[in-house]
Amino acid sequence: MMQEFFYPEFKDTFGRLLKSLEGKRVAIVGHARPDGDCIGSQVALARVLRATGIQTTCVNADPVPRRLQFLTHEERFLNAEDVLNRPVPWSVIFVDCADQARVGDRLKARFSVAEGCVDHHISNQGFASVNIIDTKSAATCEILAGLFFDLGLEVDAIAAQALFTGILTDTGQFRFNSTTRRCFLLAGELVARGASPARSGYELFSRESLGKMNLLKRYLNSLEMFCSNRVCVGVLPEGIFEETGTSAEDTEGLVDYARCIDGVEVGVLVEERPGGGKKASLRCNDPSYRLDLVAAQFSGGGHACAAGLNLPPQYADRFIERLVEALSLRIAEVDKTKYLTPNS
Repeated sequence: MMQEFFYPEFKDTFGRLLKSLEGKRVAIVGHARPDGDCIGSQVALARVLRATGIQTTCVNADPVPRRLQFLTHEERFLNAEDVLNRPVPWSVIFVDCADQARVGDRLKARFSVAEGCVDHHISNQGFASVNIIDTKSAATCEILAGLFFDLGLEVDAIAAQALFTGILTDTGQFRFNSTTRRCFLLAGELVARGASPARSGYELFSRESLGKMNLLKRYLNSLEMFCSNRVCVGVLPEGIFEETGTSAEDTEGLVDYARCIDGVEVGVLVEERPGGGKKASLRCNDPSYRLDLVAAQFSGGGHACAAGLNLPPQYADRFIERLVEALSLRIAEVDKTKYLTPNS
């Protein structure tokens, strides 16, 4: 039996936010290098708002990844260049963004004032006028789906597919510990509204390119173990995308191969950038490791089990060594908490 409301604590706030957007042009802004939850949130929110008569535009610094383009065939996405050249008075809603910096410098400057933010990152401090942030939710699409149903808004088959895809990706195909009964209730309702699990599964997981396989091979060959084999780090060197005919979007999911090794607590993917910069993705299975706090030491952020960071060249010296040291200290802290007894 379905509960009365999925998000009773946010229902009225979200309703007031939508009311305030009536008669305005709304830019729905997602984070750079968008993933399934980001694109799914943008597409679904755009369609639901448009069904109420609100004009919407989706905006991202980076293109929609190839594997997610099946969600966007009826949505136009603008990039930073498009937006900067259009002096349009947009009202702005950020989705799946822990902070404004996640959208890229140019979009952050263009959209310095945000009417709303819907997000589930634990590092989100609330930067918009109206913040709907639920860190216990597995995905921003989960929050939006619940709120749409709570308010009785129209969710068509395309919006349902987008929301289902976002929940599917951010729960790791319903495997991560963030997966709750609510995820399954919402997923079931989305299927009833027209979402196809088979379609999402095929597009996301059965259309890999040969280049992606070569990228994976290089990543696996680079894996090194640290912290008594509890941390596994792999590196993609500068120039690897050109060498393999891939792009940054093809790194999606690679870090999970490091995390899934038996005994490994934290998996890491490091991308070496031109000029010496570094980008890193951190993944773990146990939220007590609070990877968002580790990433924050390097000006990053994210979730307890999934975090990321970007370091410019001037701050990237000895990066892996410093990251491993930070992870080692964090693991030691968690170990002390886990094994501390009242008599110790």
